[in-house]
Amino acid sequence: MTALEMPSENAGKMQENNVLWWRGAAIYQIYPRSFMDANGDGIGDLPGITSRLDHVASLGVDAIWISPFFTSPMKDFGYDVADYRDVDPIFGTLADFDALIVRAHDLGLKVLIDQVYSHTSDEHEWFVESRASRDNPKSDWYVWADAKPDGTPPSNWQSVFGGPAWTWDARRGQYYLHNFLNCQPQLNGHNPDVQHALLDVARFWLDRGVDGFRIDALNFAMHDPQLRDNPPAPATDRQRTRPFDFQRKIHNMSHPDIPGFIERIRAVTDQYGAIFTVAEVGGDDAEAEMKAFTQGDTRLNSAYGFNFLYADRLTPGLVCAALAEWPDEEGLGWPSWAFENHDAPRAVSRWCAPEDRDLFARMKMLLLASLRGNIILYQGEELGLTQVDIPFDQLQDPEAIANWPLTLSRDGARTPMPWENSPQGGFGSDAPWLPLGEENLARSVADQHADPASLLALTRTVIALRKASPALRCGSVSACVADGPLLRVERAYEGGGVSETVVCLFNLSPEPIDDVEIPQGETLCTVNSVLSAGLGPYAALLVRV
Repeated sequence: MTALEMPSENAGKMQENNVLWWRGAAIYQIYPRSFMDANGDGIGDLPGITSRLDHVASLGVDAIWISPFFTSPMKDFGYDVADYRDVDPIFGTLADFDALIVRAHDLGLKVLIDQVYSHTSDEHEWFVESRASRDNPKSDWYVWADAKPDGTPPSNWQSVFGGPAWTWDARRGQYYLHNFLNCQPQLNGHNPDVQHALLDVARFWLDRGVDGFRIDALNFAMHDPQLRDNPPAPATDRQRTRPFDFQRKIHNMSHPDIPGFIERIRAVTDQYGAIFTVAEVGGDDAEAEMKAFTQGDTRLNSAYGFNFLYADRLTPGLVCAALAEWPDEEGLGWPSWAFENHDAPRAVSRWCAPEDRDLFARMKMLLLASLRGNIILYQGEELGLTQVDIPFDQLQDPEAIANWPLTLSRDGARTPMPWENSPQGGFGSDAPWLPLGEENLARSVADQHADPASLLALTRTVIALRKASPALRCGSVSACVADGPLLRVERAYEGGGVSETVVCLFNLSPEPIDDVEIPQGETLCTVNSVLSAGLGPYAALLVRV
């Protein structure tokens, strides 16, 4: 029995038991520049997204998450916001966004958008006023500090993108803090007026009908007001490509007052009903911060970790360790998982040999659908897109340009969606802002749409399976066992008259595994070569027992 033929009584009972829509949801991330270009200028836009939402809805996902589309000079491609309450003209208008919301809701899709609360663009009117003098109404809205007696920066803090996290500003005769590019000045999250202004931004978009927020770089929202130096990081055998890597980031980020601001965010979103909030949390202490940011019922719903996004190998141990961080305990938050996003290299290019990509992509999709938590698919992941090698002269990513050639370009995962197998992939323009990559054209939506054996078809099947299975969508992890390349995950759900246990077996290697104990029960899904007593290369099996 395939997932699409499965009875849905259990899923219906979950709805009757008031399981929140976002708990166990499948979310589809859209990077606007690269999804679909409606006006032919080479850059994707909001009308382009709206025109392709049928494809997203056909996957069976619950929601879309749209990366920033706000007014911006685009030095960091939208994460440098110049106006939180408007759409950048390259992406369209507020009317285009409103139309997108209507179409998504008509298709049964929730809409999540990014919120960037840790920094703005230096072109934002708040910063323009703040830098004008030391005594204007917004003088304390950003992090300003005097130079040391010798003129050097106030602390040794380093920016993520390379170099000191402080830039001198002659207007005020002070340094300002920027944890990212020097055109991304750090908001002073300790300031109640700043918090109030950001909460008003949230209300603006909630009033337009959004269903939730992904909050960017939230653990950077507050700094140590004493501006103490960061200590050096312990020795490591990993190559350090940036000055940022040489420090323990304990003073420029992760301040203990951040959860208090989070509770203010939650109080606002609760006024709008079942709004979903997920924090992006990276860094050395990500697990502790993710749990702090999602603890209880007064903070965020979920946190978005980096366990898989930058891992160079997918191993059973990695999966079990990630799942073990989030046991099914009262008061503990709910995780969100992604194997790919706009900042991380494509997983099929990181985790397997080129000749194994087709097999691996199928196993990977079923594994993602089997994890406890929300799952996030990045656009094109349902097609098996690979990382595109972007020549230096075509790079757009400021981090990759600054750290060339040691930092792998994020551009390679941001290439336009191939909607059809044609020179420009049906993206909508003759000269897309990035090349599509010849290899990915053969994986186009048009090529896979009608093929029942395609990865796209499998993606639809496994998402439907996850939706129909209480154990997979909301259940606990009753067991996770790593045995060499063999991964065994057991998911269980009990409640409201529903009882289900699903055993998930995965071969995470290109070599077959013999003598695997195959559980007895109803086979829900198989991928690649599953034998009576073994798993072929990158094979996987789900059984309801």
